[in-house]
Amino acid sequence: MKVGIGLPPHDPISLVDWARRIEKGPFSAIGMLDRIVYHSPDPLITLAVLAGVTTRVRLQTEVLLAPLRNTALLAKQVASLDRLSGGRFVLGLGVGNYRGPRYDDYKVAGVDRHTRGRRLDEQVAEMRRIWKGEPYDAETDPIGPQPTRPGGPEILFGGFRPRALARIARFGDGFLAAGPPPYVGHLMKEVYGHWRAAGRSGSPRVVAHCYVALGGEDVVDDARTTLVDYYDYTGEAGGIAEYMVTTPRDLRIAIDRYSDLGVDEVMCYCWARDAGQVERIADVL
Repeated sequence: MKVGIGLPPHDPISLVDWARRIEKGPFSAIGMLDRIVYHSPDPLITLAVLAGVTTRVRLQTEVLLAPLRNTALLAKQVASLDRLSGGRFVLGLGVGNYRGPRYDDYKVAGVDRHTRGRRLDEQVAEMRRIWKGEPYDAETDPIGPQPTRPGGPEILFGGFRPRALARIARFGDGFLAAGPPPYVGHLMKEVYGHWRAAGRSGSPRVVAHCYVALGGEDVVDDARTTLVDYYDYTGEAGGIAEYMVTTPRDLRIAIDRYSDLGVDEVMCYCWARDAGQVERIADVL
């Protein structure tokens, strides 16, 4: 079982220290969330910086809200980060939590949230065409650079609703599964069903998100405050905070349960600003 660390949505400067600690530990990846109307840093710019202070771990967006961005520019940014990181970048995509479709993010981006799913499908097809080196149109030259992997980096999709889960089999390489083990298991069954129905060989790679805060009462309180503030737009932030893991024993149990489900990787998303959590999670592993 691979285990990565998801970075907290705090001061960008502190995340360089987090990345260096993660690189030294038994971790597989660094993950970042994506919001515009929040004080969190832009994930693509931040991961580009973190690529420069790491050499081993993968760098993942989980999830990047592609519909908020210009498709051609996003394709160029992703290919650039992929090349700069030596092929360590994984593109996690989505449209926003179904409990609250990010009204504010779509508003400031000037994008119609009602067509976000269809727009994402079109964007993925267009980006893959750009990454193949095809001209943008009859009058425009190709957009570079070329990604490290032919056809572009690995693409994972997050989602909860049937259409979002079906998108994984149609366009993706794997699934970003957010939630406690029983809920993730339910979603995985649906994803596997779509995968088989689409005639895909093998299985999608599954990356589960586990919200974590290890440490004293002050660390846990800080993490819970941040998590509730971040997910306030859903109207269910208190319920989301209830399944945050706060003890080493419970984290070990959670990882084992995800493993029993067949999950390939668990991302431990840290919500407190205390970077010492990296070492505490490493001790559990």
